Amino acid sequence: MTGIEQSVWVDNAGDAKQVNRAAGAEGATAPGGEGAYGGQPAPGAGGVYGGQPDLGAGGAYGGQPAPGGEGAYGGQPAPGAGGAYGGQPGPGAGGAYGGQPASGAGGAYGGQPASGAGAAMQGNGPEPVRRMPVMPPPMVPPAGTWNPQNSGMSGYGMMQGRPASETQETKRMKENYGYLARGALLYGLFYAFCMYRNGSGVTFPLFVAASIGFFCLSMVKLGVVGKRGRVGSGGGALQAGQGTGNGRGGIALKKGSLFYIVTMLLLGISTFCTDDGTIIFFNKLGVFLLLMSFLLKQYFDTSKWKLGKYLGSICILIGASVGELGRPFSDGAAYNKSREKRADRKGWYIALGLLIGVPLLLMVLLLLASADAVFGKMTARLLESISLWGIINIMFRIGAVFFGAYALTAYLCKRSIREEVTDMRRGEPVLAITVTGLLTVLYLFFSVIQIAGLFLGKLQLPEGYTYAMYARRGFFQLLAVSLLNLVIVLCCMSFFRESKALKVILAIMSFCTFIMIASSFLRMIMYIRYYYLTYMRVLVLWALVLLAVLFVGVTASIFKENFPLFRYGVTAVAVLYLALSFGHPDYIVARVNIANAPHGEMLEQEDKDQAAQKPIEEGSKSGFFLAPEPYQDYAYLRTLSADAALALVPYLKELGYHMEAFHEEDAVAYASSIGAWNSGSGRSRSGQGSFGYYWMSKLQRGMENFGIRTYNVSRHVARMLFD
Repeated sequence: MTGIEQSVWVDNAGDAKQVNRAAGAEGATAPGGEGAYGGQPAPGAGGVYGGQPDLGAGGAYGGQPAPGGEGAYGGQPAPGAGGAYGGQPGPGAGGAYGGQPASGAGGAYGGQPASGAGAAMQGNGPEPVRRMPVMPPPMVPPAGTWNPQNSGMSGYGMMQGRPASETQETKRMKENYGYLARGALLYGLFYAFCMYRNGSGVTFPLFVAASIGFFCLSMVKLGVVGKRGRVGSGGGALQAGQGTGNGRGGIALKKGSLFYIVTMLLLGISTFCTDDGTIIFFNKLGVFLLLMSFLLKQYFDTSKWKLGKYLGSICILIGASVGELGRPFSDGAAYNKSREKRADRKGWYIALGLLIGVPLLLMVLLLLASADAVFGKMTARLLESISLWGIINIMFRIGAVFFGAYALTAYLCKRSIREEVTDMRRGEPVLAITVTGLLTVLYLFFSVIQIAGLFLGKLQLPEGYTYAMYARRGFFQLLAVSLLNLVIVLCCMSFFRESKALKVILAIMSFCTFIMIASSFLRMIMYIRYYYLTYMRVLVLWALVLLAVLFVGVTASIFKENFPLFRYGVTAVAVLYLALSFGHPDYIVARVNIANAPHGEMLEQEDKDQAAQKPIEEGSKSGFFLAPEPYQDYAYLRTLSADAALALVPYLKELGYHMEAFHEEDAVAYASSIGAWNSGSGRSRSGQGSFGYYWMSKLQRGMENFGIRTYNVSRHVARMLFD
């Protein structure tokens, strides 16, 4: 049958690829014929590649019957063999689909011998027996043949028209679009309720809890995590519908997840317990970063991830999720097509009902408002509180959270982040040894000076320097060098091959860095003794303690390769930051400074130079603080938040302030109207007799919307102190 081409569908993993097979060819019989390529038996023929029975031949791989041959998998007839799936004549068998000889059977298309056959399709083939088919295990085609798995596609995926990158989680996300979209919409609505004009109210920890709940329920629906009482899959990523548990109810999360959840909730509680804007900002940033780490831990096997891998994955997750912002539209369109028409009509009926009902509601509202004076007054107040900008703000918040949460989940479901950790330690250690060795020699010499001078008290100051000037001048430089050393040590450990000499040098460098951190800490303490406390100085001391704790972990990771540096760092930062957050730095600053301020009477000279701006010699004042003058920076005290009320309100009462000014519309205007200004200070914002009224006015602006939804512990305490 030379030169007659036939087209058949070859099912390697589902009906996927169309190939042209010829019963004959130039000088040879085509695949499936009696001959071969170049005179050799071809695939599907009675011959083999290299003398061995091949795919579709009567023999098998390694002596076993092959697909298309007379044998089968495990003794069962194989596809293309004389038998079929589970005893039924299958594709390429002696039977046919619907009683007709099939492709590769004893018949052929149009009377011509078909691929791997010798009869015709109109020929008489054995009548099939109707039974349920049993799919055989997948086969591996010989080398050199087309393999859909090697090409990045699967027969099933091609047959369904889905891209190979679509994971099981992505498939479930599309199937459960209605559940997830409604959940994301409710999540956005709850966010708008909690956070609209309310950045630090009692609703913030509720929003944090809602965030954790939304993503956990989504992961259960997507099969990322399971419910307790079901068999788990081990330490890696949980398989679909699986979890780890002990038979009790609840969601089975991975080990270590409780730390992230508890820390996020504590940060949420801290937010509504403080009025400090800096703490509130970092609380929200911490919740966001912890949530990203929590999600990465659930979707991926992070057990071998290091610090760089975690930080890079968080950045990728945040950035790449932007590319999924259109997924609610595409998934929604696909979901609607798969639903029944009746369900579609319900959606249209709801939309039509809203279109008709909203204008009708407004019309009836106006009629009722005009019918009753009390109801009309309430309606007028309600309408006054509603503005176009407010509506736009609320809609934007809802939309941002809805699209953000859905896009974040969609990207996680794609599992595009590689779980494998690539070993980047390929650099020549001699290079690192040379650079770090030179620095370490310098650090050792500098450390000796620090130990002899600051720690042992044998420091000889340069001419014209005071201790305060010396402390301020060197602090920031030492802090910068300490941070640089942290980066150098981490880079050497991450990009250079292991070397004992390099480890020793890095350990010495870390030891010298501890001395620099201690020196910076002592310099700051010395500076505080002369110039008292400020918020920034408290943060600097906290940062130095944190840096020292982090370097302990870095030093441990130098000698222990598998040291969990990321988990150690997250734990250290979380614990120390929670201590700072709940400690209320504004209160600490106010209490310490007021303890060193004049008490019982107003100062008569309010405009004299601040003691912190004068050169001061050591020993000019006994006790911890060495400044010659009492604390007088009242301009700074009036900038503190309501956290300082426990220290400031009693001090203002002691100075004779009119505390009823806080309950007036404007404390400053009230004080001016009653002549409450101290004669020596006038209306100066930095005067001892006036700064308190400006601080009260600041608190009043922060409590304009104080209520149940915006309840804040720190502001509530301040209000009680003024009563």
